[in-house]
Amino acid sequence: MFNIKSINKNYLWYLINAKDKILGRLCTKIVYLLIGKNNYNFKSNIVNGNYVVVINASKIKLTGNKFNNKLYYRHSGYIGGLKTNSFKDIFNKYPDRIIKNSIKGMLPKNFLGRLMLKKLKIYSKNNHKHNSQKLILIS
Repeated sequence: MFNIKSINKNYLWYLINAKDKILGRLCTKIVYLLIGKNNYNFKSNIVNGNYVVVINASKIKLTGNKFNNKLYYRHSGYIGGLKTNSFKDIFNKYPDRIIKNSIKGMLPKNFLGRLMLKKLKIYSKNNHKHNSQKLILIS
């Protein structure tokens, strides 16, 4: 398997409350922490980001009328295989996937991006299982 070296062995854990936050603005802050651009020893070819725990994902906000009109597309690869899902349907079933897919689109599209995405923990309610880590609250 791959042996990815990391400069920072002591990762920080950040807690972000997503209640009444706008989706895009919140995700850019999370990506900034996941990539590690807030660290003094940032390098783009090394996974040096921190862990991020997001709570209250089911209480996220969108501007305008996107909650009713926004559509997500996926294609099976076959002719006529275009599938559409509305934001409202996905949000009611899996509110954590909305944030995860938004962040996944902002991360690099390579092996390092997939490692960074593993450091993201999203919970749709207020409780989480990362109480043993020293979480730094970010508003």
